[in-house]
Amino acid sequence: MELRDRLLRVVLAVLTVFLAMSPFANEIYGQLAQPMMESLPQGSSMIAIDVAAPFLTPFKFTLVCAIFITVPFVLYQMWAFVAPGLYASERRLVLPLLVSSSVLFYLGMAFAYFVVFPVVFGFMATSAPDGVAVMTDISRYLDFVIVMLFAFGIAFEVPIATVLIIKAGLTTADSLASKRKYIIVGAFVVGMLLTPPDVLSQTMLAIPMWMLFEVGLWASRKFYSSPNEEGDDAGGAA
Repeated sequence: MELRDRLLRVVLAVLTVFLAMSPFANEIYGQLAQPMMESLPQGSSMIAIDVAAPFLTPFKFTLVCAIFITVPFVLYQMWAFVAPGLYASERRLVLPLLVSSSVLFYLGMAFAYFVVFPVVFGFMATSAPDGVAVMTDISRYLDFVIVMLFAFGIAFEVPIATVLIIKAGLTTADSLASKRKYIIVGAFVVGMLLTPPDVLSQTMLAIPMWMLFEVGLWASRKFYSSPNEEGDDAGGAA
């Protein structure tokens, strides 16, 4: 019953935000399309191939926006559900991690929108062959953008994942640092899998992931120590 109540609160929160934003669905989608519109050649525009796309696509993105906006509330409901089963020290750790993970998720989406989209769309528009009119379908553009926003939002959670892995005792900061070259290669592989098949967007995802890994490594060394490291310190003191 507790889980059902938490899920119901999440659904109601998403539905409430969606209904509040629905009257502005066209304006919201227009803001989303702004980076693409600014990159299109003079005289080009976006098009709608499907009959219902001009009506449904803005509402689809509004629903996605409602989900993104309620991410902190969703994470809080998850924390409130598991909190009674946690130790006091674990509760003190989980809440700051939930807050920081929400902030990083939004920072990742903002980085994609304000930095990556103008560069990627500008590159794609200028690389079209002669005689090809660049006019993107609004539904396919939305699918592309949602994947990119979600990919960058998740990628910016790398510091949280790094801290959790070290805090759980699965590895140590020194061990991860020694495997840095493999992690850099892994970041480019993840960038290849999560982004469109162009080197530019892959690189613009992989490099921030690497830098955020370094941030997580620094934070774990500064604020946390793994159980193995604590044991070594205790042994040395003895």
